[in-house]
Amino acid sequence: MRDEWEHAHTDYTMPARRRIPASLTESESDWRRHLEYSTPNGWLIRHNAMTEALVSGNPMYLLHTTKDIDAIRASGEVHVSTGCLVGALYCSPLARQRGGLRPHNLGAYLMQTKPSTTPMVFEVTPDAPIPPKGIDYLHLGAIHLRIFDRYQNFLTPAENDQLDRAVLTGLRGAAAFLDVALRNAADHATPAPEFIDRLSDAVAYVPFLGYLYFEVLSEYLMLHSATSETKSYAQEGELNNWLCKRLAFAAVDGMGQLFDLARFAPRNDRLVQLIEGMEPALSSGVTEYVRRRLSHLFARTALHPSQDAGAVTFWGADLRTLRKVAPGLIGQMIFREMRYLPRYQQLYHCFEKAKALEVWNYWNSEGIPTPFNGILPKGEIGVNPVYPRSKVRVWTSELDSKGCLHPDEKIKAVFTPHLASWWAPPRQRATQNPTDGSRVGLALEAPILTQRLSANGVSS
Repeated sequence: MRDEWEHAHTDYTMPARRRIPASLTESESDWRRHLEYSTPNGWLIRHNAMTEALVSGNPMYLLHTTKDIDAIRASGEVHVSTGCLVGALYCSPLARQRGGLRPHNLGAYLMQTKPSTTPMVFEVTPDAPIPPKGIDYLHLGAIHLRIFDRYQNFLTPAENDQLDRAVLTGLRGAAAFLDVALRNAADHATPAPEFIDRLSDAVAYVPFLGYLYFEVLSEYLMLHSATSETKSYAQEGELNNWLCKRLAFAAVDGMGQLFDLARFAPRNDRLVQLIEGMEPALSSGVTEYVRRRLSHLFARTALHPSQDAGAVTFWGADLRTLRKVAPGLIGQMIFREMRYLPRYQQLYHCFEKAKALEVWNYWNSEGIPTPFNGILPKGEIGVNPVYPRSKVRVWTSELDSKGCLHPDEKIKAVFTPHLASWWAPPRQRATQNPTDGSRVGLALEAPILTQRLSANGVSS
């Protein structure tokens, strides 16, 4: 169990140490060196302001935006959310300056795009320097699967059958592309435009691929961008999060109202057009980058480290075999499919609290009161609600004309190990041609669960 959580965390100040499948053309260390030393902003992977603040051992100042400040005042409690941080309060860093607390560019984005929220300031005083180990949600698949297996009997036989059928249908629809991705990871290159189009088709069957696709493109943009905006953030020790948001909103209609990466699936021509519109100099290299990087990350996150990426096939494989061969992928698929069971609103806390308890225990043992999203140290950081050796103070805050925050009303509230209520986004499904079974379009189903705002406001 501990090994799985260790595997899901990344410390960019240390050499890569994960076990990975055999036959991959490039190792994790190869990619780390390339990203860090061969991209304009790669130096920020190791030497960013957030990591330096963590390892300093000084108080951390974090921004959280909420729609429900009155509920926090009334209850005296702050609840945490699930998502990319598993069970932490979603925040962004604040830099202490003479003129106030300057928001990280991610925080500035949140305040600008969510004007109806209240900005809160959290001061977290750690007991020691904080290990800069971030959790990478792309590597949580095996944990999702293990927790599901542990509590599978909470579901009825019909519900379990429904999940099995849904996962098998997705695997069969995407099997050809999944095999292509593994072959590309093992040095059998597919032309990049063809690869991107096949990836786009496969997202409807395996929504996890949409998350992988988006994170690869976000990495590409943040590390390669050379705009004046990106350079100005780099001078502050920050990767430019605005690039990722603009990409998502341009690629998917309505993403501003419902941020759901299961809908992120631009085809090749559209992808090139999107990047051309954002930063023309980056458009020529984007498709080949996605082909190489996504193939490598898919093999690492989908397969058990004991497997040989050059020998595994998804075509015709049964679910029992794939649970052993590709627990990361099966876990991610079950995790995303299970949320659409009619009873999941009642069962949600059973499955998600189990993961939260494990990760809280891991963070406490590692001395981590403020975990962060470790896909890259891009400013998504949270508060561990049950860390026993740090002091946390809470305020509402006011924004001045220069963009700095100033603590205002002190809030008497404590963190509790309680997960905020959860909801399911509308889902996308591939529709089938009734005569030949080919994929002809996408259909959106209304959410089965109803959104209920929590005292925490924004989730990841």
